[in-house]
Formats: sequence, C-alpha cells, structure tokens
Amino acid sequence: MVLAYIVAAGMSKIGRREESSREIVAEAFEEVTTVVDPRDIEAVYVGVQSEVYEHQIMYGALVAEALGLLPREAYRVEACAAAGALALHTAVMAVKSGLVDVALAVGVEKMTAKPTEVVTDALMAASDIVDQLSGVTIPAHYAMVARRYMYLYGATEEDLCEVAVKNHKHALDNPKAHFKKAVSVEECLKSKPVATPLKLLDSAPISDGAAVAVVASERAARRYTDAPVKVLASTVATDTLSISQRDDIVWPTAVWEAAQRAYRQAGLAPSHIQVAEVHDAFTINEILMYEALGFAKRGEGYKLVREGQTYIGGKIPVNPSGGLKARGHPIGATGLAQIYELYLQLTGRAGRRNTGAEVAMAVNEGGVNSTAVVHILAI
Repeated sequence: MVLAYIVAAGMSKIGRREESSREIVAEAFEEVTTVVDPRDIEAVYVGVQSEVYEHQIMYGALVAEALGLLPREAYRVEACAAAGALALHTAVMAVKSGLVDVALAVGVEKMTAKPTEVVTDALMAASDIVDQLSGVTIPAHYAMVARRYMYLYGATEEDLCEVAVKNHKHALDNPKAHFKKAVSVEECLKSKPVATPLKLLDSAPISDGAAVAVVASERAARRYTDAPVKVLASTVATDTLSISQRDDIVWPTAVWEAAQRAYRQAGLAPSHIQVAEVHDAFTINEILMYEALGFAKRGEGYKLVREGQTYIGGKIPVNPSGGLKARGHPIGATGLAQIYELYLQLTGRAGRRNTGAEVAMAVNEGGVNSTAVVHILAI
C-alpha cells in the first residue's frame, strides 16, 4: 500500500489575535521550516471556513504569497469546520497519486475580525437554508441533539460539563492554547445558557489561529527524518445538512462511516487507537464521538468521561491538546490543529501532555456532523 507521511507540523498561538491571517499562517509555517526547505513544497491546500471574517476569498493565492511559495499550485478547500482536515486529505491524495512529492496542508481562520453576531450568521451558513430562515443556530442544533441523547440514555448536564473540565485541565499544559484555566463542573453548570442544555462552558470559543502540516512521499520523507509519521488512513463521509432530515438525530452517521472506512484502510480496530483528537465544538459532540469511533457502546459514551477514562493516563486519552473547547476553535484551522497535537504526541514532543502513543486518530467535522474527516496516524 502506498503511504503518505507527515514530516513536519506547526501551529500558531490560538486565541484572540491582532494579526491578520497572513501573519498567523506565517507564524505556524515558521515551525516547519526548521525541517523542510520551503523550495521543496510543490502544492498548497488551504482549509478556510468563511470569507466573511476578512472579506477575503482566494486563500490559496493569499497563503502562497504570504509564505513565499508563489507560483505553486495552491487553492482553498471548504467543509465548514472540517476544512482543515479536508486540506490534509487533499494533500494526502496528491502525494499518494504521485502527482507531487511534497505538499503543504494549511488551515486558518481569523474569526475575531467580526462581532459575535456576524460569526454566528457565518456559521449558520453550514446548515440547511430552511433552518437558517427559521433562526435555528448551530448551537440550537447541538442542543436538540444533547436533549434527545440525555432523554434516551440518562446522561446529565453534569456529564456534559465533565468533558469541559477534562479538556480545560489538559489545556493547562498546552502553551499555545486559547484557554489555560481550569474549570469545575459547578462553574460549567452555572455558566451562561447558550442553547439549553448547552451553556457557555459547554461551547468552544471564537478563536483566531493557523496550523500546517507537510505531507511527503516515502522517498521524500526520508530526506527530512528517519521516523516520519505515517498516514495510515484518510477518509471523508457526509450526512444531511439539517438534522431534521435524519432518522436518528443523536447518531453521527458520517463520523461512524468515515471511521469504519478508516479502520478498514489502516487494517486496525478501535482497540488499537491509543490517543485521539476529536471535534468537541460542544461537549455533547465529544461524547457522541466516543461511540461513533467504537471507544464506547452506543448510549454509554458519557460513562467514559464520568469514569475518567478519556483523561491523559486513562484508557483512551481524548483531546490532550484541550480540544476545541480549551485549545480553541479557529474554525478552518481546527482539523490541522488536531493533527499538530497528534504529530507532537507520536514524536514524543508534547511535553507534560505526552501519552506515549504510537497510533492516533483525529476526527474533524463540519456543520452538525454533516461532513466528517477521519485520519489515523502512526509512528
């Protein structure tokens, strides 16, 4: 089987940034230039969620220009919050096809350039037009999923908050995280309602940031490192834009389908995964990921975090970076921020967050699990 390899990865500091997306991307890219000569990069694929924040399209050309990579092939890919992982998927396909030896995957978003109401409207564009016209926001969608899940399986608001507590704890040791502040279940429960039962501390923040990964063929990878990270699987699956069109609103079909394809592609099972970065834009979604990935039985995902099994040191550490919830969620960059964390984990560079993992999984989704991108990596 032909494999692609990640030979370097970089990420900017995540948070409210004064700099433009050009400057934030350059910050992330600088980290990989200590390993890879930029002249070796043949193609650039850029994940960006929306042109609204900076009134900007043509992010392929923008990034190539900002990084001194003109006149390389460069273009934008989009799948709302799955854009970053989709950029990596595109780079992997390009390398595995033999068209290029070295490709750069980029994810970036400068969300704080616009006020919250504009950001909310831009995110609503990831839902069906009927939902948009009805005023059903993305948080409202997830709130309906959470309410139904709690009714069916007996999970509580405290269980949702346990996800936030865990991810904030992990982010304390992430120097690039948006939030480095511990929270308690009580603080989460008392935080401002966003869409009941989801509260402010159940929700990922509006963030700015960028992340990048250099993908290379086996031949090229050996020029940079003796131990490149293997991309064992890279898969994409889709579901309806509106949850109202699904037979079961609490089951993330696209995530399950992409994960099943990824396990087959890699020749692995859920029990082989030693660390994961999953899409916790809202705490309920991390719990759904546990089940869709096969880490827990259906309806029992909340028990994993209740029992502490998804903390660093637990049975299956999830979101050691702090996740979207605490590392931050610069939406187009999120998928590659996950890959950056797993690259650090697999190469033993995550400091106090190190899990010692040799096999890792990333799940990035767009909309309300309407597009799911799954990667399995190994050292």
